Amino acid sequence: MVTDRLSPLVSQASLGAAMRESEAVIRRHSRTFFLATALLPVVKRRAIRALYAFCRETDDLIDREGAVPEDLDRWQAQVQAPLENQTDPVLVAWTAVREAYGIDRQYETELIEGVRQDLYARRYATWKDLERYCYAVASTVGLLSIPIIELAPGVPFEQARPYAIHLGVALQLTNILRDIGEDAARGRVYLPLEDLHTFGLSDWDILQGVHDQRFIDLMQFEIARARELYRQALPGIALLSPAARPAVGAAALIYRAILDEIESIGYRVHNRRAHTSGWKKAVMLPGILWTVATLAPPSS
Repeated sequence: MVTDRLSPLVSQASLGAAMRESEAVIRRHSRTFFLATALLPVVKRRAIRALYAFCRETDDLIDREGAVPEDLDRWQAQVQAPLENQTDPVLVAWTAVREAYGIDRQYETELIEGVRQDLYARRYATWKDLERYCYAVASTVGLLSIPIIELAPGVPFEQARPYAIHLGVALQLTNILRDIGEDAARGRVYLPLEDLHTFGLSDWDILQGVHDQRFIDLMQFEIARARELYRQALPGIALLSPAARPAVGAAALIYRAILDEIESIGYRVHNRRAHTSGWKKAVMLPGILWTVATLAPPSS
């Protein structure tokens, strides 16, 4: 177990409290991922929730009123510290997991630098620009997860990597489409300017909450893009360890259903938050588990 491996570095009581705080973070912020990760074996579940809590706390830093680059600098410096020097419960849990599983720090750094982009409220000129951002803040999370949830025997990391990247971009694009109104309230527009211009819109229109046929056409275009990304990502679930497939499949397919909810509210994402209700998730879950169980590995 993770706690057994780390007992010389931090007390079991401290690590247990840190893991419980990480669980509380995911319970507060994402019912979907809390449900999906419940399908993992208990040790891996705790480790993945520690990762999620670290990612959530990192992202929340830049959403606080008056956030400045120095806040993220201090956080990044603390993230670098060894386990015995950590005091923040979320970082105690994450550092313990990172060290226990030998996780590549490259993706941790890329994640933090991706979050840093939000401090500057920048726009994204092209889909390629936005795709790079989505990779940094979301695909990295999948890549950090792989050593924890593990791949099927004989599957090399480089084979699974593109599928994890596609899934991360799909999840983040879904977030962006769901949160257009919340982001606009913060002065942020993530949709590529080239896409806005294609449909006769500007970033100012998004900030002002314009909802007309142009906006609906834009949303339909972006939703189709997101669904294609999910289609490309799903075969990669078959490359994961059998114990990990139900959790990752549930997270992906329940999250994909948010796109259906956006459509069901008439794309009124400026003043409504699309979400999949608890009962819908429960209804979906048996079908999701069957889909995951019957996925064939990608042919190449």
